[in-house]
Amino acid sequence: MAAAPGGTAFDFRLESLEGGPLALSDFRGRALLVVNTASFCGFTPQYEALQRLHDRFEPQGLTVLGVPSNDFRQESTDEARIREFCETVYGITFPMAGLTSVRGPRAHPLFAWLAARAGGPPRWNFHKFLVTRDGIAVRSFTTGTAPDSPTLVGAVEAALAGRALA
Repeated sequence: MAAAPGGTAFDFRLESLEGGPLALSDFRGRALLVVNTASFCGFTPQYEALQRLHDRFEPQGLTVLGVPSNDFRQESTDEARIREFCETVYGITFPMAGLTSVRGPRAHPLFAWLAARAGGPPRWNFHKFLVTRDGIAVRSFTTGTAPDSPTLVGAVEAALAGRALA
């Protein structure tokens, strides 16, 4: 589902990891941290810090959204296996989308929209896009930016407070 020009992140819909729609409109008014994830990557341990970030800021209006992708050939193609891995190894409770392409000509329209607003598509797994509560402003964080880094935490706090993401 593509957003109209001038639309917001809340205009998109993904499939959920469990099956069925995952409408971003359900998160309207919340800040989103959209992360393309993979189970078999050197950065997979970032799941732990993503869960802590979600737990810390969810009550204040942040939703971490994991989006498994096999674009870098480091993810299972079995969604049940992905869910089991995330739950049993990392205790993930934040929403997870189904397998999604995040770059190139097959990129989901959400990721094309995010890339156009925040410096390009993910170059690797665990690339992070922070979206403000209005669903319009987006800031990108590379794979190497840990979820608990002062830079990312400060940006989350700014997004939650309604300040610019600079």
